[in-house]
Amino acid sequence: MIKSIITGTGKFIPKNITKNSDFNKHQFYSAEHEIIEGSNEEIAKKFQAITGIRERRYVDQAMISSDIAYMASKEAIEDSGIDPETLDQIIFAHNFGDIPSETIQTDILPALAARVKHRLEIKNPYCVAYDIIFGCPGWVQGLIQADSFIKSGQAKKVLVIGAETLSRVLDKYDRDSMIFSDGAGACILEYSDSNKDEGILSSAAMTHSMQEAYYLYMDKSNFPGSDPTKRFIKMKGRKVYEYALRNVPLAMKMALDKTGVDINEIKKIFIHQANEKLDTEVVNRFYKQYQMTPPEHIMPMSVHELGNSSVATVPTLFDRVRKGEMPEHQLEKGNVIIFASVGAGMNINAVIYRI
Repeated sequence: MIKSIITGTGKFIPKNITKNSDFNKHQFYSAEHEIIEGSNEEIAKKFQAITGIRERRYVDQAMISSDIAYMASKEAIEDSGIDPETLDQIIFAHNFGDIPSETIQTDILPALAARVKHRLEIKNPYCVAYDIIFGCPGWVQGLIQADSFIKSGQAKKVLVIGAETLSRVLDKYDRDSMIFSDGAGACILEYSDSNKDEGILSSAAMTHSMQEAYYLYMDKSNFPGSDPTKRFIKMKGRKVYEYALRNVPLAMKMALDKTGVDINEIKKIFIHQANEKLDTEVVNRFYKQYQMTPPEHIMPMSVHELGNSSVATVPTLFDRVRKGEMPEHQLEKGNVIIFASVGAGMNINAVIYRI
């Protein structure tokens, strides 16, 4: 049987750290353009209690999304040991394209995947490079697409990237902006005809686009009298939270039930790093569907120090664990893991993978 195996991973985590205390001098406004009362210290304290985020990372001013994607991709290629000229596809998941510093203008021409291919100096014209926009679950969806191409015989080696510089689309007057950060992650997914039970075992994905379509959206700043032509990322936080709790555990169960793998075989769950409280409850509800409670240390987390870098959270977290950078979490050959995410669309997906 044809298998899709992750043979290499890479990441780029920015060095610039912004702590919650760095927001002390900000003035926050509500969506109704009214000043939010209370000290920023108290706002940050409540924010951390809910999300778990203590700090986040932002890229240097000279960097854009395709730059950090290139660095993560280069590391993944080197880790896998492949010749980049043998890549059949480059799938780049993002949501805002390249946005130069001091602007909020999205640049997606040429496609960011093509820009990464250019930076990698891949001459092979049959290496097809394209972007996908699928909200925060974009990298996981890229993995699902790459698996489909491999199993249909249309590709043997695929570079899957997730990169975002959300710092370029933040409204500094919106307290929700403290959630978002920058980062990039990538992997090489390869064809294998091994007889072993390994690689991507199954997947599931959903899109709800009735009222859910505008739980995450673009709109003008919360600052009174702001320029209505300049739009920033906005979120109906409570709606997103409730939506994720209802639906992410269902997608995870749907994917697992396709495999016939017993839930007790699951060793790690790599879930989109958006909110510690949300992620913890999603995993609790996933296990509750099997009348179980989650095992200890089932869920690695990086949101505390890295924030929410959208499409980059899952691949950067996986790379860190895979390379032993989080000693409290170990992966071994034969382990079954889950990748899962939720985001704008609203979109949800999950992948069951055996190492």
